[in-house]
Amino acid sequence: MTTALFPRKAKSLRTSLFRVAGSIITSIALSLGMGAAHAQLYVPLSSSGQENFKYPITVANFAGPNGQEIADVVAADLIRSGEFEVNRVEAVSSDSAGTPNWSAINALEISSPLVYGSSTGGTVNYGLLDPVQQSIIESKTVTGSNARRQAHRVADAVYENQTGVRGVFSTRLAFVSGKQLYVSDSDGQGAQVVASSNSSIISPKWSPDGQKLAYVSFESGKPVIYVQDLASGNRTVAANFKGNNSAPAWSPDGSQMAVALSKNGLSNIFIISASGGESARQITNSAEIDTEPYFFPNGSGIIFTSDRGGSPQIYRSGLNGGNASRITFNGSQNVSGAISPDGLQLVNSSLRGGAYSIALTNLGGGGDQLLTQGPNDLSPSFSANGMQVLYVSGSNLALVNVDGSNQQIIPSTVSGISSAAWGPFVE
Repeated sequence: MTTALFPRKAKSLRTSLFRVAGSIITSIALSLGMGAAHAQLYVPLSSSGQENFKYPITVANFAGPNGQEIADVVAADLIRSGEFEVNRVEAVSSDSAGTPNWSAINALEISSPLVYGSSTGGTVNYGLLDPVQQSIIESKTVTGSNARRQAHRVADAVYENQTGVRGVFSTRLAFVSGKQLYVSDSDGQGAQVVASSNSSIISPKWSPDGQKLAYVSFESGKPVIYVQDLASGNRTVAANFKGNNSAPAWSPDGSQMAVALSKNGLSNIFIISASGGESARQITNSAEIDTEPYFFPNGSGIIFTSDRGGSPQIYRSGLNGGNASRITFNGSQNVSGAISPDGLQLVNSSLRGGAYSIALTNLGGGGDQLLTQGPNDLSPSFSANGMQVLYVSGSNLALVNVDGSNQQIIPSTVSGISSAAWGPFVE
């Protein structure tokens, strides 16, 4: 069992109808890494939260193939979390038994935990050292399909060791640009097209196992829900009922979806099989428009967006229908809700003062807070550990910590991003 060297104090719709044209946010870029040749550029945004304690950490260049790249990615991941103050040093050697060269480490006069390691190409041997006590805090071997994947897993290990929370650097992002659906690393790098259409694509949603993506395409002349298998490249139809089929949301076990269908007239929420078929069980029965469902992680019910009260707001309902209760009250519109992995928080896009901002609501009471200031912050989703929120700022990927700190644009080679979703943990 490993413990943090510096333990932390406890701390606490209609998709097409509600979409908003965005403007690109620009700011001064913050360079990460050892130097310009290896830097990733992030655009910090103004933060509505207070600066928190940051774990001091030192990352040494890794030995072996791609060692510099691995160390750069590890450092960038830890910085991007907003939880670490990162220092960089040159590579630290070890003997054939894996014992670090303590004399060389002492000469560096490092007092923070030290990340070091070596790469063989297919694997990375990682170690976390206590330079003061000259002891190994943690060591393990990680694998991955490439150096970046390996580095993300090293960063996950460091993050969990020091914070006690599982890292999400090896998770993936899904996002839409125009007529294409992309998947990338959690830092926005390595984006690849996984689905294309001859018309618009909206509303990507990850399956709980991270192996599939549901999305909506207009290629048949109306919204139809598809499921894309990422490993095989195969695509299936999940919902193509009469009228509009939109806003898919996976059940926690991945066997079902909550969707918005207008098969009986106005848009209401239905439960369907994730594998498709003709069966659809109606959950809401409103005289207005209900859309954008999202399951609670324990499967006890859903949230959804409805304008039954005169403007789009977010409501809660059981899976057997009945009366729905409104859970957002601040803001003239509240749309695109998502529930945290622990089921205790709601994040959504909230229209206030003419700007769409990301709002966080404590479902157990205590009100809400704005995590961002807009003006066009849309499509929020939680990281798998619940510590950060991914969203689209204007037409860029962006993230913010759940306390409102650490706002930043995530760099991507893809432009014109309209919707996004953060993927689950994947072994």
